[in-house]
Amino acid sequence: MLAFHQALPLALYIHIPWCVRKCPYCDFNSHEAREPLPERAYVDALLVDVEQDLPRVWGRRIDSIFIGGGTPSLFSAEALERLLSGLRARLPLRPDLEITLEANPGTVERDRLSEFREVGINRLSIGVQSFNDEHLQQLGRIHDRRAAFATAEAALTAGLDNFNLDLMFGLPGQTVAQALADIANAIALQPAHLSYYQLTIEPNTPFHHSPPTLPNDETIDAILERVWLELEHHGYQRYEVSAYARQDQRCRHNLNYWEFGDYLGIGAGAHGKLTDPAAGRIYRLWKRKHPRDYLACAGTPKGIGGDAPIREADLPIEFLMNALRLVEGVPVTLFGERTGLLPTALEPGLSQVRAKGLMEAHPDRLQPTELGWRFLNDLLQEFLD
Repeated sequence: MLAFHQALPLALYIHIPWCVRKCPYCDFNSHEAREPLPERAYVDALLVDVEQDLPRVWGRRIDSIFIGGGTPSLFSAEALERLLSGLRARLPLRPDLEITLEANPGTVERDRLSEFREVGINRLSIGVQSFNDEHLQQLGRIHDRRAAFATAEAALTAGLDNFNLDLMFGLPGQTVAQALADIANAIALQPAHLSYYQLTIEPNTPFHHSPPTLPNDETIDAILERVWLELEHHGYQRYEVSAYARQDQRCRHNLNYWEFGDYLGIGAGAHGKLTDPAAGRIYRLWKRKHPRDYLACAGTPKGIGGDAPIREADLPIEFLMNALRLVEGVPVTLFGERTGLLPTALEPGLSQVRAKGLMEAHPDRLQPTELGWRFLNDLLQEFLD
């Protein structure tokens, strides 16, 4: 039985599954909005969904909220205000709560961003992906370079200066020079945070069935090395595999994932990870995936898509897969706090990767070396083996 001696931090993820058009690389639970969005019905469903989960988290405070999708910025400020008001009435919230809303260029304008800020949104994550019009067309995005700039500038005008830009690299035919041009454009907008992801071909997507020609590994390595140096030069610290931030602007919500904290998930297909100290277990919980089914069943037992404990034997690798994404690693003590296990559960893998130079030898810290971080999958494989 796992032993927990202090409460874990708790975040809330809210999934809004509709978008204007499904991108050919996307394997998220998102659906094209072919008719007026059922805003009122969906907010009602979200609130009864969270009510059903309340007994799992009695008395625990929410430290961050992330509203993702889909394209949640398609929802009106009135709908988001009703949602956030309903959450405040049902859950204890951290006074300086971080509330992030994902937004895509081409779906919001300046007035709507100001309204979002007024209802409590204090962080925006803008899905730019690229500033190159040719690449945006290949990715199936509905916006162009001009709209990307306009949305970021509108966020600043609306007072949402704590914003993230999502960018992708390894795009079809992308060169190092094109990747650096994207970064230069991003820096010019002065975001607080940058998420920089490599395009991957996922199963059951149009790109999987008709794959584009992507850059080779040598080009990918060159892009990452040059981009890392460029962002550091402009004051952005790489603190996680795909995340760069200015000082004190790291994403609280994502840090909670990487540090193996708990999170509730509400909305169609949303996943949660929760700790039950009394039962000595950690488990995952997910909701019905299709929006139609979710709307019909939210707040009832049928609204739960499934729930499964994380096996004790799997907890070390589950923890490490998240924590070792962080450049600075985590204290060894965090392993026990978040998994309920003793540090000895990391052996013999920990001694082996340290001997191979993949992890630092600090006795009180779990931190990859530069070599280990570059070959993180190989490092993690050592624990699986």
